[in-house]
Amino acid sequence: MNIKHTVKQLVVTALIVIPFMAMAGVDTETDENDVILAGHDVVAYFTESKPVMGKTMFTAAYNDAIYHFSSAVNRDMFKKAPDRYAPQYGGFCAYGVTLGQKFEVDGKAFEIVDGKLYVNKNLKVYGIWKKEVPSNIKSANIKWNGIHATEAAKL
Repeated sequence: MNIKHTVKQLVVTALIVIPFMAMAGVDTETDENDVILAGHDVVAYFTESKPVMGKTMFTAAYNDAIYHFSSAVNRDMFKKAPDRYAPQYGGFCAYGVTLGQKFEVDGKAFEIVDGKLYVNKNLKVYGIWKKEVPSNIKSANIKWNGIHATEAAKL
């Protein structure tokens, strides 16, 4: 194989891969290890009605994020229906989205509304969001369409 051909292959590969790398995680709130919800078990919000820390031995990947679970049962439930359990707005703070922003969450402030999981930055912000849940969801749904593909730092 000649050098010109190899360089051409590398350039083509870069043109295909780099745009996807730039988008990875833009629409999900993850830490430096791509873990979402600060490591909390997304299924436990639904089954135990409280935040439960997941374990690194029980994981699943979905939409550019790594989910931790407190048990293999919860991991398997998630794998069967990830859309049912995944947080709205990619796990970014629901109240922050109403403001057109993407804020990190601590995984402790959450609410399930009409079968959908909404998380907030922390319990203080959740208290503000909770005062007008229906209008906040409506506003966030509209704003999310305009910001989901934008990096948080660019908002």
